[in-house]
Amino acid sequence: MLVFWNQNLVFLSVPKTGTTAMEATMAPFADIVISHPPELKHAPLYRYNRFIQPMFERVCKRDDMETMAVVREPISWLGSWFRYRKREGIRGHPNSTHDLSFDDFVQAYMQPKSPPFAKVGSQVRFLEPNKKGKKINHLFRYDKQEKLREFLENRLERKLNFQRRNVSPKLNLFLSQETEAKLRRKFYADFALYESIL
Repeated sequence: MLVFWNQNLVFLSVPKTGTTAMEATMAPFADIVISHPPELKHAPLYRYNRFIQPMFERVCKRDDMETMAVVREPISWLGSWFRYRKREGIRGHPNSTHDLSFDDFVQAYMQPKSPPFAKVGSQVRFLEPNKKGKKINHLFRYDKQEKLREFLENRLERKLNFQRRNVSPKLNLFLSQETEAKLRRKFYADFALYESIL
C-alpha cells in the first residue's frame, strides 16, 4: 500500500496484479509505504476503511483520500497464483502447487473450503467495502497498462517506468471447458467486475 498525501491518493495492492513493480517505482515519491507484513501490504479495502482511513480522519482531519487498485482477468489472476506457488522454494509445503495441473488448482479453488494451496481469496472480496466504508474510487485493468500509467503520471506529476518484478515462470494454463464454465458461474462477480472496468 502506498499513500500519496498531497496527491490525495491511496494505492491498494491487490495481490498478483503487478503491484510489486509499481510500488518499487512509486515508493520513493510516496508519503507512506506499507511493504510488510503481507497482511498490511495487501490490505483489502475493508481493512483500509476500518483502520487506516479513520486514522487519517481522527489525526489529520481528512476524509477525502481517494483509493485506487488494479484488477486482473480472473483466469489470468488464478494462473499467476498457480505459477507463483509452483516455484521450487516451496516444494513440499502445503501451499505448493508443484504436482498439480492448473485444472486441479482451479477445481480446488472452487471447493467450499479450499485447501491451503488454493486459498487465494477473490479480487471482488478484496475490493468490497465494509458496511459504512467507502467504495474504491479508481479501478484499472491489469491488461490496460497505458491507462493506468497515464492516470498515475497525471496524478503524481512525473513520468513512471515500471520494471517487471516477481515474475513467475511461464506454464501451460489449460482449463477444461467444464472447469472454466463452473468457474465463470461460481465466480460470476469477479468476471463481471473485470468486464465492467472501461
